[in-house]
Amino acid sequence: MKTFQIDIIEQCKQNDRTAQIKLYNQYCDGMFAVAMRFVKDSMEAEDIVQEAFIKAFAKLNQYKAEVTFGAWLKRIVINKCIDCLKSKKQHLQELEEVHLKVVDDTYKNEWLVEDTITLDEIKLAIQKLPDKYRYVVMLYLVEGYDHQEISEILNISEVASRTQLSRGKSKLKEQLKPLKNGTRY
Repeated sequence: MKTFQIDIIEQCKQNDRTAQIKLYNQYCDGMFAVAMRFVKDSMEAEDIVQEAFIKAFAKLNQYKAEVTFGAWLKRIVINKCIDCLKSKKQHLQELEEVHLKVVDDTYKNEWLVEDTITLDEIKLAIQKLPDKYRYVVMLYLVEGYDHQEISEILNISEVASRTQLSRGKSKLKEQLKPLKNGTRY
């Protein structure tokens, strides 16, 4: 981590308001974009970012620089987003471990979409996924988390994360099949 970044974080730990504002200004736009990908409402996303920064500054002594500050803060933002969605009765459906099948990762790179499909169409298709699949797909494909991190964030097993990702990809692939003569082929 850059010395400049370490200095700002150390100043923030001492409740230096100027340093806190610098850190906030450095990360607020990026964290807002992350929150918007989850909650789709700018006012709600702003609230989430504000709450995430308040929590981050309050818990800054727990930050150990094992990951970048941005990654640490992003995890707080994502957890706040998920908490917000859960509180709005959009609960993740828990899957019984006995009903989960182990997913074969050897085919994970074989789900390609047509070149004619736009990024906006992909984003829209992701938003149409059921919550339990959408969260895992977003965390894995968009945010870049691995299954261990997803299992911790969503409080599910790694097997559930892999299964939900596989099923989410299948549903996403089906939604993204181009229409031919009014039907998907």
